[in-house]
Amino acid sequence: MVYPPEDLNRAAVHAAPARRKGIGTRVWLVVSESGKSHVEEVGKHSIMRRTGLPARDLRVLDPMLSYPSTILGRERAIVVNLEHIKAIITAAEILMINSTNPLVVQFVIDLQDRVSTPSDRSNSPPEILPFEFKALEVCLESACRCLESETQTLEDEAYPALDELTSQISTLNLERVRQIKSRLVAISGRVQKVRDELEHLLDDDNDMAEMYLTEKLVESSREQASLREESGIEEVQVDDQRYEESEAEHSENNSDISTVFKPNIEELESLLEAYFAQIDGISQKLANMNEYVDDTEDFINIMLDDNTGNMILNAGIVVVGLFGMNIHIELYDGQPKQFWETVSGTVGGCLALYLIAIGWGKKRNLI
Repeated sequence: MVYPPEDLNRAAVHAAPARRKGIGTRVWLVVSESGKSHVEEVGKHSIMRRTGLPARDLRVLDPMLSYPSTILGRERAIVVNLEHIKAIITAAEILMINSTNPLVVQFVIDLQDRVSTPSDRSNSPPEILPFEFKALEVCLESACRCLESETQTLEDEAYPALDELTSQISTLNLERVRQIKSRLVAISGRVQKVRDELEHLLDDDNDMAEMYLTEKLVESSREQASLREESGIEEVQVDDQRYEESEAEHSENNSDISTVFKPNIEELESLLEAYFAQIDGISQKLANMNEYVDDTEDFINIMLDDNTGNMILNAGIVVVGLFGMNIHIELYDGQPKQFWETVSGTVGGCLALYLIAIGWGKKRNLI
């Protein structure tokens, strides 16, 4: 079922009921290589035939399952699972699980603008990028922009909160820093997953070669045309049995040629390296922020230990002050050992209170 290409937000409304109609049926937003978009209700098996993907690759895109960031190059498609983007890229179109997420809507707008105009990347070669690389670039750009925005927002909140905590230790400030640290750990994990996936791709030339979908289609068309010409000549010269054997041999040769298909991967490598550098910069920002949090925690622990020690020492001073007052008590008339017992008890009591205070603070995560 194909819906008319209307407003993306309105089209996305169809997504919810479509998911309930069948386990394998979803609403997909399709953007062609010309930039035109429409919404289709397609079953899982239809998608598998259309893209040549196995069922396990489609599970990577399931929003109900939690899969790490993934970019998979296959014979006829590229599977992309990055942050809010869950898409299948072919040589002629990109299929995305439909969503009302504003980030997805903005991604589709950026994609339509990119595929309808020539690439203007400064590090791109003179020829125009194939459709699958334009789509992949927009996917990477959108994911990096999302992570960069969240990192910048966290930076704007984290550093003032940490500075305020060092100047005034309070329950409210401690809670704010705790929440910031939790968000920092979560974002760092997401950034690291994207970074690891890009690094994996850059380290594997075969995976990058699989992503040259347009070149593989062109090469396949040339081979099929060549085979048809050879088969036409042989059809006149050989009988039906020889013809079938020739076809089988040519089919095996075609499979061997596809296996050894090795395009020049410098174009894709350049694209991936650009976004790897960007995601690495985001990772460095988060690492610096995490180091600042650790330094602040160490400073706070030192301050709390110092304050706790001063409090216990003041308690001992109070006891000494009481005994120094010009009053008469029976203890003054006792033996010297009673004096030392009193001093030892006071010191021991102060140490016990100090250890109790430190233990309580660590148990409550205050130290």
